[in-house]
Amino acid sequence: MERVLIPILGDQLSFHLSSLADADPDDTTILMMEVVEEATYVRHHPKKIAFLFAAMRHHAAALEEAGWSVDYVRLDDPDNAGSFTGEIARAVERHDPTRIVVTEAGEWRVQVMLEAWETIFGIPVAIRPDTRFICSHDRFNAWADDRRELRMEFFYREMRRETGLLMDGAKPVGGKWNFDRDNRKPARRDLLIPRPLSFKPDAVTQDVLALVADRFGDHVGTLDGFDFAVTRKDALRQQRAFLTHALPGFGDNQDAMLTGEPYLWHAVLSPYINAGLLDPLDLCKAVEKEYDAGKVPINAAEGFIRQIIGWREFVRGIYWREGPDYVTRNFLGAKRDLPGFYWTGETDMHCLSQAIGQTLDHAYAHHIQRLMVTGNFALLIGAEPQQVHRWYLEVYADAYEWVELPNTLGMSQFGDGGLLGSKPYASSGAYIDRMSDYCGPCRYDVKQRTGPDACPFNALYWDFIARNREKLGNNPRMAMPYRTWDKMAEETRQELRGQAKGFLQALDKLPKYAG
Repeated sequence: MERVLIPILGDQLSFHLSSLADADPDDTTILMMEVVEEATYVRHHPKKIAFLFAAMRHHAAALEEAGWSVDYVRLDDPDNAGSFTGEIARAVERHDPTRIVVTEAGEWRVQVMLEAWETIFGIPVAIRPDTRFICSHDRFNAWADDRRELRMEFFYREMRRETGLLMDGAKPVGGKWNFDRDNRKPARRDLLIPRPLSFKPDAVTQDVLALVADRFGDHVGTLDGFDFAVTRKDALRQQRAFLTHALPGFGDNQDAMLTGEPYLWHAVLSPYINAGLLDPLDLCKAVEKEYDAGKVPINAAEGFIRQIIGWREFVRGIYWREGPDYVTRNFLGAKRDLPGFYWTGETDMHCLSQAIGQTLDHAYAHHIQRLMVTGNFALLIGAEPQQVHRWYLEVYADAYEWVELPNTLGMSQFGDGGLLGSKPYASSGAYIDRMSDYCGPCRYDVKQRTGPDACPFNALYWDFIARNREKLGNNPRMAMPYRTWDKMAEETRQELRGQAKGFLQALDKLPKYAG
């Protein structure tokens, strides 16, 4: 008699996994595992750990209700082996399976484990593709092999054609593929700013919160105010709230930032998508339906869909195509330690204290805060991209290496030399001032480039331009800043670089993170 063991990982909380596609509940045992190795290979935010463990426990209950036999290993099980492979070994002893079927992992680190199981345990292991994504590895590689440069915009058009989303026959709805130019408006503070739903922890989640507080209370970040959806039902409620209340203004305001407003018009759905509680293609179809019904403008619908079937699929393709050594790249040779205030939020730079502070509170920041505030600052000071990568992986509830690493090391820190993006996302304080109200209450003056009150971003930007000329000077998209730099008087250039040098020297004297 066949006995099948199907491990389901913490980011595979879906009934539509490839590993379950042809499974028979009568001869199948599903294995789910809370293991300390996955909670500590980096020091994940406590809210991230609590969200995943609570969502796993609720998903296990939903599977059992649907008729599946689930072997669930809790973190506080005294016999817990602490790792996926160790728990597979114990499950093999308990259930004596004739074969193991598993959906491929999302990260190289875990995929290596899966690929070793057949040799370790001496039974067949079938590793199936993750069909929750639109673009398979082979499909992405076939697209990439024919191109000198890999650019998301052209990949995105392929995904639009393939899915039919926002298409009018062979042409894009609205006559353009991309409405990003309409999505760069600063936000106005008013009483109509939407709010995501808040979910009160039930008894299962409260048990998880107590466990996480006990085991991981020394990790950076707070568990206070935990209100994540931890079931598919509640994740769908959050999805509907976004479609109804926030999506109409998402396009105009997706790059905006306001003091004390962590969410604005953003979906706050990425943790649920990346963990499997929401289906990304279904979500995009729901967004398209809102547009077709005349409830949201084209720039909102297109901008959101581009993030899902464009960027999300594209960075996954890059991650798996480039291989596990992608994490080691450092094109600009950046070596500075990331300042300790990334783990406290305690800095006089108001934009950074806002973006970091809400990250520590909520395990969340939206893409512009990540790219143009925390990421931009790390880029300008020359922080080592591997340290920046580790921080982002630690602190965000939606962070898994396949999606976080290319966005951080590649797009934000230009560590891959332009493989992911065609230029570094570097800016002075002027961009932050234009897109936010952060500069008003700041102790620094965004209009000043030098002097004790000058915004550090200003001199740091020009110092970044000057010191990286050998690597960036021939980049066509960097031609304008280099022309501007060359037109400056020599005295001005020296003042700017002297200002940056003084700031960096002071920065290096600040406490480092000792966690």
